[in-house]
Amino acid sequence: MTIPRAVRRRTLLLLAGASAMGLPRPTFAQAQPEPYPSRPVRIIVPFPPGQAADIVVRLVAEELSRRWPHRVLVENRGGAAGVPGVEAGARAAPDGYTLTNGTSGTFGVNPGVLPRLPYDPERDFAAITNLTVGPLIFICHAGFPAQSMAELAQMARARPGAVDIATAGPATAQHMSIELLQLRTGLRFNVVHYRGSGPAVTDLVAGNVPVMCDSIPSALPHLRAGRARALAVTGARRMPALPEVPTVGETVSPGYESGGWIGLAAPAATPPAIVRKINADVVAILQEPAMANRLLEMGTIPDPGPPEQFAAFIRSEIAKWREVARAANVRLEG
Repeated sequence: MTIPRAVRRRTLLLLAGASAMGLPRPTFAQAQPEPYPSRPVRIIVPFPPGQAADIVVRLVAEELSRRWPHRVLVENRGGAAGVPGVEAGARAAPDGYTLTNGTSGTFGVNPGVLPRLPYDPERDFAAITNLTVGPLIFICHAGFPAQSMAELAQMARARPGAVDIATAGPATAQHMSIELLQLRTGLRFNVVHYRGSGPAVTDLVAGNVPVMCDSIPSALPHLRAGRARALAVTGARRMPALPEVPTVGETVSPGYESGGWIGLAAPAATPPAIVRKINADVVAILQEPAMANRLLEMGTIPDPGPPEQFAAFIRSEIAKWREVARAANVRLEG
């Protein structure tokens, strides 16, 4: 459309007059981006309530809700090795309002054991930060005959495949830690998969399954209440929260080491400024002494860092667990 010369001339005269009188010149309104977050944020945890990932993420979500003008909500989507929950996170709008809890199982193990995995942890996600790292723990029902990891190994050797041992689900860190133990020692258990640590530890406390590999935060309340007993932790060193519990390496498999981690990611195309904002706030929360001490008391170790560091860590974990899966012949359908 052509603007009439007379209208154009009047507009220029008005602008010139405004400038001469020291008045601000009129400008076209420009849409400014809304400050993040301008509405509630959702974090998908691909496990049921009560599992270590759920416990840690909820602690972080509570602190973010105090710092941000809107609440941070946790949505549990458990089952199928965490695949449906992580896939939902990968398909979410890349606007920072749906985040995903990535773990050693869902981001580290799944790419090596699931040939038709519907997401790629590196391609489909922008790494934000790791939250915590920590060893796992082998626990048993309070009335289980074996009093130590060595006695459990004796039972398994005497009756290969007869001792039930529960996991939080196929391809989880708990499952792969059991596979690594079997690979290193020649022991054979009957591995029973549950849809998360919560249901598994409930069955263990009830006496329906005698042994399980669990995260320390999930197991600790039951150990302290006497509903379960600790056999060994999977790390290279004993944990401060359970100094009396030996490592697997001390008891049945020298050099054995395994563990889990809990992190946070966003859909791949999330604006870098939003990723940096979330990273900065989460790192600050995890570096607070009160939060760090609380996590250590739970048996897990704060491990925040920049997005680039977490992305590199995810790559290394995929490579490590792919090799274990190949050696142990772990392959899942899905």
